[in-house]
Amino acid sequence: MTQIFAHRGYSASFAENTMGAFVEAEKARADGIELDVQLTKDGEIVVIHDEKVDRTTSGKGFIKDFLYKDIRKLNANNKGVKKESIPSLSEVLEWLKTNKLQCNIELKNGLITYEGMEEKVIQLVRKYGLSDRIIISSFNHYSIVYCYRLAPEIETAPLFIEGIYMPWIYSQSIKAKGIHPKHSAMSDNIIINTMENGIAVRPYTVNKDADMHRLFNLNCTAIITDDPVKAFKIRKQYEKRP
Repeated sequence: MTQIFAHRGYSASFAENTMGAFVEAEKARADGIELDVQLTKDGEIVVIHDEKVDRTTSGKGFIKDFLYKDIRKLNANNKGVKKESIPSLSEVLEWLKTNKLQCNIELKNGLITYEGMEEKVIQLVRKYGLSDRIIISSFNHYSIVYCYRLAPEIETAPLFIEGIYMPWIYSQSIKAKGIHPKHSAMSDNIIINTMENGIAVRPYTVNKDADMHRLFNLNCTAIITDDPVKAFKIRKQYEKRP
């Protein structure tokens, strides 16, 4: 059965990459969450998508220029009344210990090369004993390979925007057990061939009904969506099939 990963939490209805959005994703019966990590000036791993805080918080500026104590003062809730802080990765992993969700950690180190990010993330994942429930992904495939070398027990998955020829061959070559492609860049045939070659396929960001139907129909490994509630309803139509 196709798994449902909540993209930045239940971000269709709650402020993305906040504890509120992650908790609501669990309530919506998602199988996992997807989140993004960056590093503060003093080396703390924080959960936020953009390199700057401008779009999703009350502040302005690059994450790399903030001290952790200062970035925590910002309000990351632009979809509600209650103040939400930017979570630390530790905070999210601590919460994951209370449930069974899987977690896709995307390293946002394509534009800014955060020194030591891979080591810090892996150290925390191991500290909380969550290696078997974490997938590390990135558009920076050098970083993915480095993570595999540091921690072969943690699954890695390269992210793609464009289509790639025989993606299972590429994945096997960098020891990745999955791929996270843009959903429109993968034909049905390529998805099926990739999975038949033992590579998990988790396309992003799947929000339209028609796209969900296509991927559930293929029994794709997982979808990454902003709306786990809608995905859950549509998936139910496929659960009774033999």
